[in-house]
Amino acid sequence: DIEFLQRAYKEINGKEARHFREDFCGTAILCATWVKSGEECTAEGYDLDPEPVEWGRKHNIEPLGGDADRVRLFLEDARSEGERAPDIRIAQNFSYWIFKERAELLDYFKKTHASLADDGIFAIDLWGGSETQEKMREKRKVDEGFTYIWDQGEYLPGSGDFTCKIHFKFKDGTKMKDAFVYDWRVWHLTGLRDMFIEAGVSQVDSYFEEDDDEDGNAEYLLDNQGEHAAAWIAYLVGQK
Repeated sequence: DIEFLQRAYKEINGKEARHFREDFCGTAILCATWVKSGEECTAEGYDLDPEPVEWGRKHNIEPLGGDADRVRLFLEDARSEGERAPDIRIAQNFSYWIFKERAELLDYFKKTHASLADDGIFAIDLWGGSETQEKMREKRKVDEGFTYIWDQGEYLPGSGDFTCKIHFKFKDGTKMKDAFVYDWRVWHLTGLRDMFIEAGVSQVDSYFEEDDDEDGNAEYLLDNQGEHAAAWIAYLVGQK
């Protein structure tokens, strides 16, 4: 993701991005990865939940050693003003889907646009396709010896409400149920694009993940139309 964001910024502006802001940062893994990418790179992370932020501070930021000074983490609302205008600001992992009212989400987009440096970009990832409206459970064995379970609840078309959960099952037979619970509204790409424009961005483009034998390969290409698929991942990138 960091490689994509750096590439997109450079293709748009012809120079390197330096300051990065991660909204809904959780464990701030992207802040840490950003700082490791260059000595002049600095980052800010914002999240309201102290538990993942402190875990990330210990496991992702402190191991940076002296470079940890170039990361600032804040236990604040993602709509808070930052310390410095970011070259790149992101809301990752569909986190902005917690804003269920259009006016609320548009207000967030307006605040992000106003916060950007003169050549800044704001990027969100999104997930779409018919699978986002299906009730399903998907299991995946992880090399570390446990099973990851993605649990999609019922999608309500009238409101867009959508609840998803993550559970874990371990070798000794124990389980961790509802380790993560997401209470979302599904937002669609075209509506999000319209809100970006309404928020004041000068240009907005979509970048779809390439399909690699029906699985994504984490490579994103500029494509403002996309192709139909049961499930797809894309980025929406707005320019200041």
